Amino acid sequence: MVDPKMYWVGFNIVKGIGSVRFKALLDRFGNAETAWNASPETLAEVGLSQKIIESFQRVHKGVSLEQIWERIQALGVHVLTWDDEGYPRHLKEIDQPPPVLYIRGSLLAEDEWAVAIVGTRRVTSYGRQVAEEVATTLAQNGVTIVSGLARGVDSIAHQAALNAGGRTLAILGNGVDLVYPPENRRLAAQIIEHGALVSDYAIGTPPDGLNFPPRNRIISGLSMAVIIVEAGVTSGALITASFAAEQGRDVFAVPGNINAPQSQGTNRLIRDGAQPLLSPQDVLETLNLTMVTEHRAIRVALPTDPIESRLYKLLSHEPRHVDEIRAEASLPIETVSATLAMMELKGMVRQVGGMNYIAIREQPETYEA
Repeated sequence: MVDPKMYWVGFNIVKGIGSVRFKALLDRFGNAETAWNASPETLAEVGLSQKIIESFQRVHKGVSLEQIWERIQALGVHVLTWDDEGYPRHLKEIDQPPPVLYIRGSLLAEDEWAVAIVGTRRVTSYGRQVAEEVATTLAQNGVTIVSGLARGVDSIAHQAALNAGGRTLAILGNGVDLVYPPENRRLAAQIIEHGALVSDYAIGTPPDGLNFPPRNRIISGLSMAVIIVEAGVTSGALITASFAAEQGRDVFAVPGNINAPQSQGTNRLIRDGAQPLLSPQDVLETLNLTMVTEHRAIRVALPTDPIESRLYKLLSHEPRHVDEIRAEASLPIETVSATLAMMELKGMVRQVGGMNYIAIREQPETYEA
């Protein structure tokens, strides 16, 4: 039986078809397979330009999706799409989330409590000390560390999290079957064992300078906050900070010597409104992460009464309005609202705006590859 995700992967390798155009295709055709087999004339009706249609036709005729899918399976890579309940909740809430994620390792429900630590490749001894201290403290408190596997601050943060017995996610600007920089192969292997390599680039995609800025939106999108340890005025870490601000994430910057090139970017971030990071405790307190273990225990709580159970069964990862929930549950609105409020406190459901609710389920969000 053909896995429908195979067609998502097909569109993922077509240049010019990103989140917006792919959503338009799904809205028009209902599913990726039907869209994959659509005629050029029909694709044009969706609004695809002639250039993109030609790009699609080259891929459609020139690749074997079956062989690509077999390669993905042989590599032990797991594919997540918008349709999967295990697709990271925080990432799905950003503007234009990637339709496809390739995972080597495991994404766990506990990775929802994540903080990104990024910075310059040319890290100073001061930056190294701070990155190690912050990553270690957060990891020891059950926070997953997210970074980009780059030289310097990124690698230090990943390694410190692993050394502390924590979890870490590396977001790549290339396919997850490749490791860049090559000297991080051993580190990447450790991350696969205690976290995951994550990318929205198809397997086999080589590292390219143009790939790294866009992947930074995933680093911030997966995280509750972003910490910039050291960054020059042209550092890619500042792009991550910009994405974080747009996504409504907290941005922390480590203050540094005003004469040090590596601190010019972070000091400017603080001047422009980022929170100065004076201690790892600042992050834990600001994000209320001092009791992550207790939060997780509550997350796995099951419904404790028939009304909770009834409402919980009506919810999924797709938002539903409270009026729709009330109508289907055949309960008074006051009862539904009060019960949903209690379930939200327990971590069983989440309001995603406009009185729309989704269920938070522990088990489906655990994927291993």
